[in-house]
Amino acid sequence: MIKIGEKIKTLRKQKNISQDVLANYLGVSFQAVSKWENENTLPDVMMIPAIASFFGVSTDELFDFNLYEVENNVKAIVDEYSNYCHTDKAKAEQIIRDGLKRYPGNDTLLNCLITVLPLPEKCDEAISVARALAESTRDDAIKYDAYGTIAEAYHAKGDIQNAKTAIEKIPEIYFTKLQLEAMLLDGDDSYVAAQKLKNIISEILVDMLRITGEHLTTIGEDEKARTQFEIAIKIINAFEGDFVEDRLFKANIFDALQSKKESIKSILGK
Repeated sequence: MIKIGEKIKTLRKQKNISQDVLANYLGVSFQAVSKWENENTLPDVMMIPAIASFFGVSTDELFDFNLYEVENNVKAIVDEYSNYCHTDKAKAEQIIRDGLKRYPGNDTLLNCLITVLPLPEKCDEAISVARALAESTRDDAIKYDAYGTIAEAYHAKGDIQNAKTAIEKIPEIYFTKLQLEAMLLDGDDSYVAAQKLKNIISEILVDMLRITGEHLTTIGEDEKARTQFEIAIKIINAFEGDFVEDRLFKANIFDALQSKKESIKSILGK
């Protein structure tokens, strides 16, 4: 496998640009670029997406990885991560960090990482990784996920204006790919999409009921607020006993939403 420094040098010469030009784009000194190309040092992992974006290649191409092999290995890492991303975020985070040691700068793995970084503890890392990802990825879904993470992290920091700015970069949609797959495809394709969307929607619906209730409380509509909170708890309880689709999730919806249920119950004083 070609070393990354040699790859950067080859790509730079193909574009017929100097070390100074690349350095200015990345905000580093030309000496740093020279050290990379001479294999004396490696670029910081946060710079990998920007370097790949500058040369118009994927991060996997930058490392000269076998793309088919990478795709399969990354899928295996994400499958393992998916078993824990809702129930043990610390374990899920470690799985992805270990994966990034094998495949630095991989868009899919970075996107998984920013979804499990604890906020507000790791807001700055989440914003930094997500911004680099949003600016370099060729995948729109990953880009908009990244802007969503940026918004969440700024909100956790109490910076509502920057959260709003990030949200404004995300286009409004009225249906999702999973929704169309569930409704329009057949057999297992439809089933898997429906299972994934069921989990996503249930969590979103509970969150929206909580947010609605909290706002109604602030304007003195206590009875309406209580109704929203109680509906949210009923929805969570309705999933008690639901089976776990082992190939997709580690826990069922009822178990995954228990922390939200306890939070709402505390609001109700139960």
